[in-house]
Amino acid sequence: MRLDRGVDRYLRHITIERGLSEHTVAAYRRDLAGYVGWLRAQGVEDSADVTADLVNRFTAERASAEPPVAASSIARLQSTVRGWHRFLVREGIDEADPAGRLRPPKLPRRLPKALTIDQVETLLDAAGPAPSDDPAAATGPEAFAGVRDRALLELLYATGARVSEVIQLDVDDVADRDVLRLRGKGDKERIVPVGSYAQRAVEAYLTRVRPELSRRGRATPRLFLGVRGAPLSRQSAWAVIQQAAERAQLTAHVSPHTLRHSFATHLLQGGADVRVVQELLGHASVATTQIYTHVSVDALRDVYATSHPRAR
Repeated sequence: MRLDRGVDRYLRHITIERGLSEHTVAAYRRDLAGYVGWLRAQGVEDSADVTADLVNRFTAERASAEPPVAASSIARLQSTVRGWHRFLVREGIDEADPAGRLRPPKLPRRLPKALTIDQVETLLDAAGPAPSDDPAAATGPEAFAGVRDRALLELLYATGARVSEVIQLDVDDVADRDVLRLRGKGDKERIVPVGSYAQRAVEAYLTRVRPELSRRGRATPRLFLGVRGAPLSRQSAWAVIQQAAERAQLTAHVSPHTLRHSFATHLLQGGADVRVVQELLGHASVATTQIYTHVSVDALRDVYATSHPRAR
């Protein structure tokens, strides 16, 4: 099959049948565009003509590129290539899988960065006013944005949700104040409790701010809106967190995932079972969640080393 047709069929498959997110499909599309472009430069136009040697040469060239490409990017690229060729064989389009023996590079083990509880509270305070503050103060663009930003960050930390999951929420999704229905990767749904702080922050936003933001744009059911009334974008949510981190004068790098990491780490430090944290995070495998147990163990070691009289 011609390369471009094979790519189109695979992208439709992962979109419709596997239900992968728009961002994931876009990443697959970029990786395969680079791969197909390289194959054509080698004179290959049909997927059946791709050999294991070509696949190995392609990945070797990418791994030795200048400037250097991160091992994680090479691993993702190889995963995309393997998945595409495996799909073509499974669908009976090609007879052999040239990427079947391709092995991803060994990735360095990186522990997720988590904020301390005090740092999280500082970040939340820098995002916007607490719900208990004077309601009359929530007037004007900056105050409106502050109430919204506080609700956004409170919800991210209270639920451990991915930022993409939170910005896709509709108002009806928070009708049950103490639980949240999230749609994660592969369009899988999970139920996550919402703490009282986040409940109050979201209620303040819905009561005092969202009606005004909604009047500025076209009608939409989305929970979080921008200052012009359009649904808040992923990039805007990222900017909200970055700005709050700067105002809080946090020296550590802070991203939407930092709050997710902090959520998991603080739960485990508080005695939560790793299986429960797995369910709350929406991880398919408990092995993914267990990395946070190592973070907690490292924290215990630090406390032991600084506190026990005979630790050193």
